[in-house]
Amino acid sequence: MSIDPTAYARLRESADRLPRIPGIGKIEIAGGMITLALPPVEQHMSAIVGIARQLNAQLPRTHPGHIARTGADLEDAARGRLRNPDLMVFAEAALEGGESVLLPHEVLLVVEIVPKSAPGNGCRARVRDYAAMGIPLHLLVDPRKGTGIVHDEPGYTSRKEFAFGDTITVGPWTLDTGVLRTYA
Repeated sequence: MSIDPTAYARLRESADRLPRIPGIGKIEIAGGMITLALPPVEQHMSAIVGIARQLNAQLPRTHPGHIARTGADLEDAARGRLRNPDLMVFAEAALEGGESVLLPHEVLLVVEIVPKSAPGNGCRARVRDYAAMGIPLHLLVDPRKGTGIVHDEPGYTSRKEFAFGDTITVGPWTLDTGVLRTYA
């Protein structure tokens, strides 16, 4: 599932020229199209913060020099993908050059929160993309239903479902999903 490199380069150039207005949303490229995601609601942001706090508390022990952070892009030009996950775990040094773009091999975990405004916002496509990119772990959180899925193993051949309130294992990390809230 790749795109002609020249076509992707044109899309990337167009995306780079779009104005970045804080609070408006994030720009992504997938399926040969540029998309703009709406900004998240409060429960969405709260879920990101709650998960990031827990991961950042454990990373010095499990992966010194790594952080759980929002706001960076994930680019796989060979597959024609530019994604902006809600949260990623990666080596802090990966962003030292000033660019906020990560390559798939630099990322240990991608976290996506299903948005309230667009629940069908490509969740399956994202899971497929992250698996194809070789991201080792993917955590999908769905505040609409109060559930989630941990994808792991190569190609995400393993799926572990959970309900909010469960304590879950995501790779070497333990997360208390009792900090998560539904949209209702």
